[in-house]
Parts: sequence; C-alpha cells; structure tokens
Amino acid sequence: MTELAKEHAYSETEINARLAAELPHWYLEDGWIRRKYKTGSWKGTLMVVNTVGHLAEAAWHHPDLTVSYAFVIVKLCTHSAKGITDKDFELARKIEEVIQWQPAKTGGALEGTPNEDQRFKYIKYDD
Repeated sequence: MTELAKEHAYSETEINARLAAELPHWYLEDGWIRRKYKTGSWKGTLMVVNTVGHLAEAAWHHPDLTVSYAFVIVKLCTHSAKGITDKDFELARKIEEVIQWQPAKTGGALEGTPNEDQRFKYIKYDD
C-alpha cells in the first residue's frame, strides 16, 4: 500500500459503513473512531492501557486515551490526513483482536482468566 493510500481520509458514510462491517463496537464521534473498554478494576485498566500502548508504538500510530478506574476509551484519527484513514482501521482491528482475546474460547491449551472470581477478573468482554 502506498503512503498516499494510507493517508486517504474516508467520508463519514464510508467510516460508519466500515465500522458496522468490521468493528461493530467502535463508533465515530467528533472526527475520531472510538471504543470504550470496560474493566473490572484499576489493574485491568492498566493492562488495557499498556497493551494499547505497545500496539500503538509498534504500529507507530498513536491514539488518544481516556483512562478511569473501570474503563479505557481509545480514540483514533490520522492528524496528517485530517480524518480517519486505513491506519486507524488497522490499528483499531489489532487493538480489538488483542484486548478481546479469550483463550478459553479457542479450544487450545490456554484456559484464560477465571472471570467468575473477582480477584482475577480484569476485563469485561463483549460476548
């Protein structure tokens, strides 16, 4: 993909269509695509923030974050394009994939966090 293609800003109609098809828990507001992740505690909030931070740094595309005790809001926009681009959709997809990963549902050897016990629960999955 060329740099020009990465910087193409989508229209509001295009953004809403892509969000509905690809990222149904994300929404467009005030020129940003956004997602609120609910957590079980401050520990969960910090884990989400650190995960998003790692992915953003690896991608070299940095979101704005709103951080509270029991939630994290991720906001993405490509400032150089003055809008939402493929960079935003790609990073949102990667964030969604990692944050919403539930190993117990994949049938592998990993059992996942025991959500029934409040001491260990850290994120409220969308299920």
